[in-house]
Amino acid sequence: MDWITTVDHKKIAILYLWAGGIFFGIGGLEAILIRIQLIKPMNTFLDAQTFNELITMHGTTMIFLGVMPVIFALMNAVIPLQIGARDVAFPFLNALGFWTFLFGGILLNLSWVMGGAPDAGWTAYTPLSSSSYSTTHGVDFYTIGLQIAGLGTLIGGINFLATIITMRAPGMSFMRMPMFAWATFITSAIILFAFPAVTVGLVLLTFDRILGANFFETSGGGNPVLWQHIFWIFGHPEVYILILPAFGIISEVIPTFSRKRLFGYSSMVFATILIAFLGFMVWAHHMFTTGLGPVANALFSVSTMLIAVPTGIKIFNWLFTMWGGQVRFTTPNLFAVGFIPTFTMGGVTGVMLASAPADFQFHDTYFVVAHFHYVIVGGLVLGLFAGLHYWWPKMFGRMLSEHLGKWTFWTFIIGFHMTFFVQHFLGLMGMQRRVFTYLPNQQFDLLNLISTIGAGLMGVGMLFFLANVFITSRKPADAADDPWEDGRTLEWTISSPPPEYNFKQTPLVRGLDAFWKEKTAGHKGMTPSEPVGSIHMPSATVHPFLMSVGIFIAGLGFMFSRDDFGNSFMSFLFNNYIVTALGLLITFGSMLMRSLFDDHGWHIEPEELEGR
Repeated sequence: MDWITTVDHKKIAILYLWAGGIFFGIGGLEAILIRIQLIKPMNTFLDAQTFNELITMHGTTMIFLGVMPVIFALMNAVIPLQIGARDVAFPFLNALGFWTFLFGGILLNLSWVMGGAPDAGWTAYTPLSSSSYSTTHGVDFYTIGLQIAGLGTLIGGINFLATIITMRAPGMSFMRMPMFAWATFITSAIILFAFPAVTVGLVLLTFDRILGANFFETSGGGNPVLWQHIFWIFGHPEVYILILPAFGIISEVIPTFSRKRLFGYSSMVFATILIAFLGFMVWAHHMFTTGLGPVANALFSVSTMLIAVPTGIKIFNWLFTMWGGQVRFTTPNLFAVGFIPTFTMGGVTGVMLASAPADFQFHDTYFVVAHFHYVIVGGLVLGLFAGLHYWWPKMFGRMLSEHLGKWTFWTFIIGFHMTFFVQHFLGLMGMQRRVFTYLPNQQFDLLNLISTIGAGLMGVGMLFFLANVFITSRKPADAADDPWEDGRTLEWTISSPPPEYNFKQTPLVRGLDAFWKEKTAGHKGMTPSEPVGSIHMPSATVHPFLMSVGIFIAGLGFMFSRDDFGNSFMSFLFNNYIVTALGLLITFGSMLMRSLFDDHGWHIEPEELEGR
């Protein structure tokens, strides 16, 4: 019950981590099944329909349900500590964001056992995702599940924006914030502007499928290319929603283990802002082959290539940070250093794809698959591994094993390059993506075999990480406040794991890398900005959980509102929107209870603080 009702950002971080880990595991198993099917020509391990479902669910699960919650886990665990806050701005909304995300993800994955998973690709292009071509409820699970999960992400983004704007410690100006806090701030702004676009698209597609509307139906005057515009106006910024937090993590890990201040801090900040701005101006580079014309193609080619400039600034700044530093190759730093060349390769192939004439050749081949995975796995996932190993002692009070961590790194990164490097050549030789089998003697056989072996090796790397987590969890929580000994930011000034209230006294920030500045001045800790006083804490509440259950029930009810169940009672409940109304009643009833009964929270008094 403590976990269901908690509004503590540190516990919500752990909930996000567990949920994201489970969904990441499901997405990984789907990927392994895809690669087993492609291990040899004319394989019959999977049929075409199941393969389409796995391709769709792997992409959707990994992007929306696998890596996003792990990003939010690190944001929740670290951001309030980095800016010297006692919690996020809206603890209630923080819990609501998690539970809506979780129930949206559960709804999407229920499709496997309730009549078929979505089968239209993770981008759900119309008319393939219309009821004419996708006749099961699979795409309905996709549209409604992602609306609910996306609501949680949007709530989280708004919360972090408000937290960073209003709750920084005295002395922490924007240009004194750690880079991970900057990355979170800019990512949250992208979420605020990008997620409403896909929500609108999902609503319109839901109306087309369930209520018979004609937004994307050509027979009724709709336009299927409109879906592509709506999806990619969200979809390309989504790539930066994923990768910018990884940039922030790398910008924390490399200075710590180089014993140097981050090179070109202000240029890193402005490069991040520029990436976010340009990210909204490039969506149609996913649509070069739809016939937009040479002017539109040229403009989107140029704007896409421009993004390479601020990204290049970041890469050189990380290299210059390590240059001349006292570099220690701990597990977090191995992942961070491995990130740089791997992500650079993904960026270079991105510039190749930005050339519209070349894209006509690359489009819908395995070259695009390789590029995307080099950015998201070689970039984001390596960044997340760096962040998890780096902040694990702060979150759980236990140091992960360096020995197992290095095994995780080497098996995962070697497996990664085996899997996806060869896919560039498969694409150049003409192998199409999303095709469930291929004929022999086309020079695809050996490269697909290597790719599948590499995917298995990545899986072994994940098992090493899980073993590390399990073994570490059996040990006592005795990590030092600053376990890496070179911590530069505020989270390393308090105990591991932090107390419920984070800071007994809000710290006074005197400059960039606030803790490092105090260390070099000969101080053991931060100077407080206030005397010890009573600390206000928010009360635990079950309302976010109940509101999310209500939305889940309403979504399920609406999805089956046009079905004939062959059972008069079930048909009566669903066809008359009674199940939908029940779900909405639970949600709005919980909102009403929250509004009518004012909860003033509770206080931790100075005597208790001193006693602890």
